[in-house]
Amino acid sequence: MRVKHYYIEKIAHSSYIVAGDKSCAVVDPSRDVDLYIRESESLGLKITHILETHLHADFISGHLELAKRTGADIYMPASAKAEFDHVGIAEGTEFYLEDMKFQVLETPGHTPEHISYVVTDTATSDEPVAAFVGDTLFVGDAGRPDLFPNRADELARKLYNSLFEKLMKLPDFCEVYPAHGAGSLCGKAMGAKYTTTIGYERKYNPVLQEKDVDKFIKMLTEDMPGAPDHFSRGSKLNAMGPKSLSELAPLQRMDPKEFSEAMAREDTIVVDVRGYFAFGGLHIPDSYCLDHTGNLPTFAGWVLPPDKNILLVAETPDIAKEAALWLYRVGLDNVMGFLEGGMHAWAASGSPVSKVEQISPKEYETFKDDPNLVLVDARDRLAYEEKHIDGAINIPAPDLRTRHQELSKDKATLVICNSGVRSSLGISILKQNGFDKVLNFAGSMKGYQAYHGK
Repeated sequence: MRVKHYYIEKIAHSSYIVAGDKSCAVVDPSRDVDLYIRESESLGLKITHILETHLHADFISGHLELAKRTGADIYMPASAKAEFDHVGIAEGTEFYLEDMKFQVLETPGHTPEHISYVVTDTATSDEPVAAFVGDTLFVGDAGRPDLFPNRADELARKLYNSLFEKLMKLPDFCEVYPAHGAGSLCGKAMGAKYTTTIGYERKYNPVLQEKDVDKFIKMLTEDMPGAPDHFSRGSKLNAMGPKSLSELAPLQRMDPKEFSEAMAREDTIVVDVRGYFAFGGLHIPDSYCLDHTGNLPTFAGWVLPPDKNILLVAETPDIAKEAALWLYRVGLDNVMGFLEGGMHAWAASGSPVSKVEQISPKEYETFKDDPNLVLVDARDRLAYEEKHIDGAINIPAPDLRTRHQELSKDKATLVICNSGVRSSLGISILKQNGFDKVLNFAGSMKGYQAYHGK
């Protein structure tokens, strides 16, 4: 038995190949499945099983495309009610891949239909050696149970049972393979390790130290980070069966005239994935700023209208193609094309442009008491509560889509975050909603603290 781990940054997604001598299974595959096919071919293995632990919310899975291209069977929780051919499995289901016995545990909590796969390598032992736990158990954390409206307490109680009555019954040496790592919004405070063991989590996982069920529920339902909009859409798409990437329309290279004509349609939006300083210097009016060096997929899934066609602005064609793949990973399939020649070509065509003034910490000190200035902190609530500038109003960047109504267009709005990525996204949203006097806090909190020697 061999386990190969794959990790996708930004969405912090872990998937696995579980290999025997001639065949293998893929657990919780990413949407771009070429990596599994290349790996299996290089090892001389046939992919025979595709194993899903649950209906993923934060990314679109590649289970359907992988099945079409390899002939493998898709194994999914029967209670997920998936709308495509699959093997529905539940508590007590057992199946084999060569000498490896897979046993199914129902482990609801993060989602109602969640299952885990417990694997015994019967060639060497009769005890479980691995558990593929999806989003039930993480390194130093557990899956959030608050993604389903009005069911947080119910699912947290089920999660308690899944952890203490199911997974913690496994031997300490059993290796644990979760579907996410640090940075994922499927939990609150995941550790930096990719994998772990039952024994390590039993001893060191803060969630597992709380044995009182009511206190456990409180711990898992309070102070959770915001859940992006695409989480609910992702689950539905994964149940329906997403399109294969090969079925999506190829990206069009558009000159400024073609780009402008596409912009004139009511069903299009412009997404600028350049660095936020480049966006501040020159950008297309009413475009979204989604810096590709930041968490592009999460914030794109959070703020972009899923029914709109997307036009990309990037530094290079390769970056545009990479950005499109990130959008596909969160179910934003309507990417029409990108601006050939980028903003240089756009400006040279005489097309309209806009900019964002950048304010340094020193400049801020000169007019911070101006009654006509409002400072908006675009970070999440927990980061704001940990440290913020006196007088700053906390409105997380995605929330500015609606909470901009709390601000006055007659005043200058200075936006800050931790790096400049979220503040620039927030500024682009404010500009779309008629805010003309918007400024970015250059260097953001890091720059502010450096200036003040903190």
